[in-house]
Amino acid sequence: MTGLKKKATSIDVARLAGVSQSTVSRTFSTDRSKVAPETREKVLAAARELGYTPDVIARSLSTQRTNIVGIVMADITSPFYPYVLELFITELQEAGRQVLLFTAGPHQEVDDILSLVLQYRVDALIITSATLSSEMADECAREGTPVILFNRYVPGAAASAVSCDNAEGGRLVANLFLDADHVRPAYIAGVKNASTNIDREKGFTDRLRERGQRECLREQGAYTYESGYECARRLLQRADPPDAIFCANDIMALGAIDAARDLAVRVSKELSIIGFDDIPAAGWSAYSLTTIRQPVNQMVAATLEVLTEQVEHPEAKPVTKLAPGTLIPRTSARLPSYVESSSQENRAVIRTGNLG
Repeated sequence: MTGLKKKATSIDVARLAGVSQSTVSRTFSTDRSKVAPETREKVLAAARELGYTPDVIARSLSTQRTNIVGIVMADITSPFYPYVLELFITELQEAGRQVLLFTAGPHQEVDDILSLVLQYRVDALIITSATLSSEMADECAREGTPVILFNRYVPGAAASAVSCDNAEGGRLVANLFLDADHVRPAYIAGVKNASTNIDREKGFTDRLRERGQRECLREQGAYTYESGYECARRLLQRADPPDAIFCANDIMALGAIDAARDLAVRVSKELSIIGFDDIPAAGWSAYSLTTIRQPVNQMVAATLEVLTEQVEHPEAKPVTKLAPGTLIPRTSARLPSYVESSSQENRAVIRTGNLG
């Protein structure tokens, strides 16, 4: 048997290219902009000749950083979150970081898998479509791993959060229904303990009460098409059915529209339906769903700004940022006359907020 070929090192590359070892390291790192183009090409040519590839694990031991960001996601089958995930992966890779994706099962808590996630020594964690306990957020802080919650928050926990202003979105829907003379509003709720659902419902029902609407029908859904369909059927088969339904997300709203059609209830004529998210299917002509659009691009950008700040400055305190949603008027709802008939351009201005 012949011996194994010795693996080329950065020292070998530096010697062949006639540069320092630190220049080789910078060429293969996120610091590559500090290497002159002609020098970088010499290093890459030497690396190709020697068959050299950088040892990421060895580099992480010396820098105490892996350049890996963990993303924890639960409801990955929802049409909203794969789009979010694609944006995160694209932006992180362009910044020279890699992504490890972890998913929690339907009946699995995020806390149950975070101990495994932390074993990979990720530089930071982004948690979305899942709920984290304050105890586990504090544990991550003690481990020195920044946690950023995307469209979620945990009051009082050592975790930053970037979220759509869900409560304000709920208030907007209440105003739209009342200003269009609807008299029997209803709410189809999402997952009970999700801050998105809690805030959307609170904003909606608080605003209804503020304006003198004491009764609001309610059904408990689960952020799924099937739950939206069944909840809407129950509401519409009542002796006093609603004339307007606010669904906690778009996929439930699509189910509600189909339930109304199956019961021969005319959507927008006899029943208004508004969702939340603005998933691609909301704009399909078969649904033409009026909805509150989440400013996903701005939220992802803000999340990555917070991540970079907390990785570079571990002493930085957690922050919370809110981004306003935008009404996207379509034909599934009768709206007040002051609402433009065409979609509005989303100009979200993210602000720092206090979510308690």
